[in-house]
Amino acid sequence: MATYRGYIGTYTKADSKGIYTFELDTDKKALSTPKLAAKLGSPTYLNIAKDNSMLYAVINDGEQGGVAAYRIDGNTGDLHFVNKQTADGPSPCHVSVDSANQYVLSANYHSGTIASYTLDGDGSLDAPASEVQHKGSGPHERQEKAHAHYSGFTPDENYAVAVDLGIDRVITYQLKEGKLEEVKSLAVAPGSGPRHIEFHPKEKYAYVLTELSNEVIVLEYNPGLGEFREVQVISALPDGFDGKSQGGAIHVTRDGKFVYASNRGHDSIAVFAVNEYSDELSLIEHVSTEGEWPRDFAFDPTEGFLIASNQETGTLTLYERNESTGTLTLLQSNIPAPEAVCVKFLHRLN
Repeated sequence: MATYRGYIGTYTKADSKGIYTFELDTDKKALSTPKLAAKLGSPTYLNIAKDNSMLYAVINDGEQGGVAAYRIDGNTGDLHFVNKQTADGPSPCHVSVDSANQYVLSANYHSGTIASYTLDGDGSLDAPASEVQHKGSGPHERQEKAHAHYSGFTPDENYAVAVDLGIDRVITYQLKEGKLEEVKSLAVAPGSGPRHIEFHPKEKYAYVLTELSNEVIVLEYNPGLGEFREVQVISALPDGFDGKSQGGAIHVTRDGKFVYASNRGHDSIAVFAVNEYSDELSLIEHVSTEGEWPRDFAFDPTEGFLIASNQETGTLTLYERNESTGTLTLLQSNIPAPEAVCVKFLHRLN
């Protein structure tokens, strides 16, 4: 029997108590009922160290917000609190960790800032090494100021990348002794509201999901300069759809053949094929998430399955993924996961 452990980040405004954990049985093609793994305030986004030693979560701690570190028990998957770094103000919305377990980055939608943290040998967080304030605005009513929504690393980890919904920009930084220094900034369509970015395995292309226009932007990436160039924009919604919808999450398969994006409002996963020569996208299908407001989704470590998290209905949905065609087949729905936002699996280490 092959089982894989996953974790769910949530809001804690109603029924949720914090981070939940579950298992996927790939033989039975079924998810277990999630159970509470760590009690904390609104850990809406999580990330797991590449060696599965640590889990980092954004945290709302009363009148403060920040990032918390947990050690993962290698045998049981239990989470053990290590430390946290918080400051006055709202919590971040995104967190990431580099492959060497040296740095953590966070993005704060409310303040429009990106923060960097250095890590000690035990995985604990030092106080922020730097914090960068984005400035500007956009034409949409939600773009009255900067709203940083993503902070992560380029595939070679020579640069950090931030995506800002409020100012319609994708920004690259260098990390010098843990401190962020801006390198390049790409402006995308005004009012599009970029949310998240994912790199193609070739490392020369990346895909940005916009929240406000609900589109995918294909970018060519120059790793030598840390610079992006736009090559395609494609809607993540069906032709003729005129309802309200926002982009949620975007992920690329390891083989680089498919890109998936979630649509909140249309409540679907859009499946795209990647052109092997240009890395541009063509739509394959839309699949209902069987719940409302799919804020995130994740592939299991084999990438034979996809799990979507429906925030408004508080449920997970499990699909089997055809690795040849990219299409999704519904296996299980309405799995209770209160206020589910983010789904992350432990990494496959072999």
